[in-house]
Amino acid sequence: MEYLAQFLHNYFNDPLVFKIMFTTFVAMAIFLFGMGLLFLGSTVFDPMRRRLRLIQGDNADSRQEPSNGKLVSALGPLADLTMPRKDWERSKASQKLVHAGIRNPNALTGFYAIKTILIILLPGSVLFAATVFPHFSTRQVAFALLLTAFLAVTLPDAILENLARRRIRKLRNGFPDALDLLVVCTEAGLGLNQAIERVSSEIVDSYQELAQELKLVNAQIRAGVQREIALRDLAQRTGLEDIRGLVGLLTQSIRLGTGVAETLRIYSEEFRDKRMQHAEELASKIGTKMIFPLVICLFPGFFVVILGPAILRILATFGRLS
Repeated sequence: MEYLAQFLHNYFNDPLVFKIMFTTFVAMAIFLFGMGLLFLGSTVFDPMRRRLRLIQGDNADSRQEPSNGKLVSALGPLADLTMPRKDWERSKASQKLVHAGIRNPNALTGFYAIKTILIILLPGSVLFAATVFPHFSTRQVAFALLLTAFLAVTLPDAILENLARRRIRKLRNGFPDALDLLVVCTEAGLGLNQAIERVSSEIVDSYQELAQELKLVNAQIRAGVQREIALRDLAQRTGLEDIRGLVGLLTQSIRLGTGVAETLRIYSEEFRDKRMQHAEELASKIGTKMIFPLVICLFPGFFVVILGPAILRILATFGRLS
């Protein structure tokens, strides 16, 4: 670090330029270090990579421990520093991870370990920058510490919330098409399990997340899980009220022995009506939402064009009178 500071000081004679360039290099180093940690976490806790490692390990030695076991045991003490003590808070975080598509058993530990690392790293970088640049006042350093601590605490939750919201939006966008295909398949004579399997293979290119969820339902049913429980797990994993209503309707239809095709058709019609009502609700809100852009952007220019010539004439008239 001293070599870098001496090199920049010799290259840039201006102290202000030297301070800006040195801060830029330090910020880039911290950013690259953080991105490396995120890449490492995404690589270690990726379900596909973990499954491939498990398969390779089973082929080599069925008793071999997973490759990320040592890392998880090392991250455990770090995760305990920020992991909530209440079960419902941990359950809520686990549900968010599932909604975001992260189903690794160690995902909760990795999430809170990353949060702990950020809480240590970001304020530590501020303290390091304060020692390198002593010109900053104590108030500025304290404000930077509070800001970085706030970002370290809230940023992982915000990113996880964003990932879960984006995945739920993708599932919601693909659910109408999948429901229509389910109606077509069941009315063509396929059973519910075969229809779900066929729909998952048809929508894998358009809606990959929903196709994976449907394939997981088929895998659970083939493994011996009851169909009602597999469908209920689907509703919990996706977090969609629409799928939850469909699961409840299908469960009731299976228990009562009514036709699944007719049940799906009725729900499809109700879902279309629900989508239409939601679209009408959004359309009715456009008028209210357009008030602020009109007032801020359009009305000032409109008043300038309409009243501008009249104001200029009035000013010219008063100028001649004076």
